Amino acid sequence: MAMSTSVSHLTDDLFLLSSPRASQTRISSADSVQLEQSLQSLLLSLKPPVAHARIDEAIQLLQNYESTRASTGVETLAVQVSEEEQGLKNATVGRIIVGLYAEALDTFLKEAMDAEVEAEWWADIERSSSKVWYYLVQTLPSRLVGLLQSATHALHSQNRTFNLSVLRISSLRSLLSGRETARPNILAASLFPHLHTHPHMMPLTFSLRVPSFYLQALTRPPSSADVTFAFKTIHTCLSSFIDTFFTFFGLPFELTRQECFLKCKELERIRDERAQVLGELASRRDRLASVLLLTSSSEAEDNKITFLRDLDSVVSGKPIDIDVLAQGSLPILSALHTTSRQILPEHKIQHGVHLRSHALLRPSRMTLLWPRLVLLPPLTLLLIREVYASKESLVNTVWDIWDTAKGFWRGWLIEPSKDIIKTVRASGEEGVIVQKESVDADLQSLKRMALDLARDKLHYGPAQLDDLANKIHLGDLTPILEIYEEDIKTPVKSALSGTLLRSVFVQVQKAKVDIDQTLTGIDRLLKSQELTFAFVGVAPALAILYVTSGYLRELWSGGRGRGRYGGKRKRAAAWLTMRRVERLLISQPQAPGRRSLSVAQHPRRTDTEGKPTIPPLTSGLLLISLSSLRRYAETCLPMRSRLREGFLEDVGDLEDPALDRDEKVKVVERMWRSWGRVLDWERGGGAIGQR
Repeated sequence: MAMSTSVSHLTDDLFLLSSPRASQTRISSADSVQLEQSLQSLLLSLKPPVAHARIDEAIQLLQNYESTRASTGVETLAVQVSEEEQGLKNATVGRIIVGLYAEALDTFLKEAMDAEVEAEWWADIERSSSKVWYYLVQTLPSRLVGLLQSATHALHSQNRTFNLSVLRISSLRSLLSGRETARPNILAASLFPHLHTHPHMMPLTFSLRVPSFYLQALTRPPSSADVTFAFKTIHTCLSSFIDTFFTFFGLPFELTRQECFLKCKELERIRDERAQVLGELASRRDRLASVLLLTSSSEAEDNKITFLRDLDSVVSGKPIDIDVLAQGSLPILSALHTTSRQILPEHKIQHGVHLRSHALLRPSRMTLLWPRLVLLPPLTLLLIREVYASKESLVNTVWDIWDTAKGFWRGWLIEPSKDIIKTVRASGEEGVIVQKESVDADLQSLKRMALDLARDKLHYGPAQLDDLANKIHLGDLTPILEIYEEDIKTPVKSALSGTLLRSVFVQVQKAKVDIDQTLTGIDRLLKSQELTFAFVGVAPALAILYVTSGYLRELWSGGRGRGRYGGKRKRAAAWLTMRRVERLLISQPQAPGRRSLSVAQHPRRTDTEGKPTIPPLTSGLLLISLSSLRRYAETCLPMRSRLREGFLEDVGDLEDPALDRDEKVKVVERMWRSWGRVLDWERGGGAIGQR
């Protein structure tokens, strides 16, 4: 597996400190030149990141070099040649030590992160009742297998033969009944293995109590006391049945939830232990840098052996005697061999054995998938059969949906959009209610009727008729109204022989012209707002289209974590990690497994200059969270962007062991201030409240 970039950020510059000093040109023997070239090629091959196999190979090559050097007598060469080879050897040993240090950091970082991921998986199961039930169904076959193994072992221990009657619940209970009252029932412990180590979580009653209830013939007439007793008996039986029902279904659920809870807590304890060691290893970085800068060969070798002894003690969790490491003629190679071949591999093996023996890892993929593999094929066949049986109605439904979508697209989007374009391109002369030609025709008819009446009744000349025509155009019919006023004085006579009817018809025509002009004004008002009405008509369709397209885009991109800056889920995960980093810097937990993420009740530690230091556990937990932030930035933020470069610079500042607590708190405040709005951290990455 590739080394974590957080570890590379901490250790890559240490490789540069292990470089040989410049040498002068001189005459050397052929054997010395060959050994020197082999050391130089070995040194150049140790470039970060260095794999564990390459470290073992380098240690073996150094041992071969020492054997060859001793057998060929190169130690009798000039002093300058010995210093050259010693410089190359010291640089090679230094890079191997840095490689082992980086491997130790990477090992504990990955173990802590893996434990945290598994703990989150168990916590997610434990928080949801439906997931607890589903997990119980998923693991039911393995629990039954464990029960059969316990029954088989009990049969062998009691020298009994196996038969089908043993599989009865009563037989299993009698076979697997616990002899110690302080220990849980073996039947329950076989189904729920966590009861072996936590027997106090098992309820005191694990038996189904079904009271006996039967009817018998009465030898005498029933009395009121008999009826009361019968009702009490029925009530007792119903209560016992309800209790048995809830016990039968509630007890497995509660025990399964306890199992998930205990595994989560055990993984959190392992995470804190690994984080404690990780913090202690990170605090030794400056010490390793000072050891690599030593120029004296003897002093440098002693300090390197001491550092390796300290590294082994931290990794193994127990003190390592320096005399044990110094056995033989080559103590530094012995120390390197012990760290590379014994301490680190043994720790990895013990870690894996502990996880598997306590069943702390999530179940296998087959265990998790077997309900789907069993249920999906028949359900799929039933679904296909139902679909095939009702294919005609489904086809009609599909066609109806297609016609509805097509009608919506054309009738509510395309056609209204075309009308908007026509409205924008039109000159605005065409009427909506009345036409201009109709209004002009009515006005000309009114002029002709009024002019004829004035010519016949008032005997107007051409000049007067022109003046009257202008007045009629302006709406002034005073001469015609005067004729009407005179005619109405003698209405019967004027109606029979006069001009009353003509004047009335002129006024009727005038009313029609007024109505046309009023409608023309309304028409102009509607014409001025026609574009607004067109947009109002198409707005609901555009809103539906926008919401639908946004949902589909969210489903395609953001819902799968491939949206902007990783999508909502990854932005929310980064937000939670940032919150945890800030909380760790404030609370600073010190003891693994004891309120590791709560406010610690202890005085703050300070260094020689009075600056507040960070405890090892806090430092390790910070590295775990910062590794997640660095991985988020490297995978989700745009390449070669200022956002990514600035974000990684801030993460690097938080990873720097030279910064104290107060300085890192300021870096966290800068990150909230700089990236909170860009990454939507103000709303929790856009996924607040989501599971």
